[in-house]
Amino acid sequence: MKLNNPNSMKQYKKTVVISLGGSLMVPEAIDAEFLASFRKYVRDSVKQGYRLVIVTGGGATARAYRDAGAKVIKKMPVEDLDWLGIHSTRLNAHLLLTLLRDVAHPRIITNPYEPEPSKFPVIIGAGHRPGYSSDYDAVELARQYHADTVLNLSNVDYVYNKNPKKFADAKPYLNISWKEFRKLVGNKWDPGLHAPFDPIASKLAQKLGLHVRVLNGRDLKNVAAAAAGKTFKGTLIGD
Repeated sequence: MKLNNPNSMKQYKKTVVISLGGSLMVPEAIDAEFLASFRKYVRDSVKQGYRLVIVTGGGATARAYRDAGAKVIKKMPVEDLDWLGIHSTRLNAHLLLTLLRDVAHPRIITNPYEPEPSKFPVIIGAGHRPGYSSDYDAVELARQYHADTVLNLSNVDYVYNKNPKKFADAKPYLNISWKEFRKLVGNKWDPGLHAPFDPIASKLAQKLGLHVRVLNGRDLKNVAAAAAGKTFKGTLIGD
């Protein structure tokens, strides 16, 4: 079913689209403490009149499946690696849906081109198809649900000019244009890519004129500030 007006069910204070990094949900094992805190953040946001569209990443689950497959088949097709990651995002999405069942739409959105009208204030999405990340799905859902910003939550504080885990002199950006950001991440998607925001998603976000706020999802007070459009600790990507 093609959705003509995803805002038709109810008027909300604001629609917030979140790309929830798998590094937060499943850094190595499932982080129940983070999930409890995130659940509270979501429920508090709902009480304040927000609608949240949350797309989950794959995290360590995706890496474990991809690594296991690659040990058996040395040159596993990229499409197969992608599908393992996609199903990992769906498993994480199902876990989140289980924790938010009373406020969330009962069906996980796996096709961002066909979202659904819902009486529920929380909508949970996951990976769609090979060649695209959950970041891309979040951007597409931002278009479908008429949001102008995506919050990209991971375990890093900012976008840096180089990998801060490898380079002690890495410098953070507080603001960066899409043109400059895309120079940093390139134009090619890879299932094992480690980038603050996926290159294909970045291209679409630039085309749509979206802003992306990159921030550490463990500081949920900071996440709430970013969602409200207030000053936050992180990087604002956009023109």
